[in-house]
Amino acid sequence: MTETQRWTVKCQDPEDGSGDVIVDLPPDLLARLGLSIDDVLTIEVIDGAIVLTPKSSNSAPV
Repeated sequence: MTETQRWTVKCQDPEDGSGDVIVDLPPDLLARLGLSIDDVLTIEVIDGAIVLTPKSSNSAPV
């Protein structure tokens, strides 16, 4: 079993009218999980928390 990590980040408005948000993941988080800029993540809400999971991996949720 892996330990769950919780990170708090600020959502940023790209100011393009899309309604999207930009979430910058801290470099130390990316390094710890072996993720890079081009990796694809899935997103879901579980018990009120936003959970990101690498799409091409069986790694534990971020």
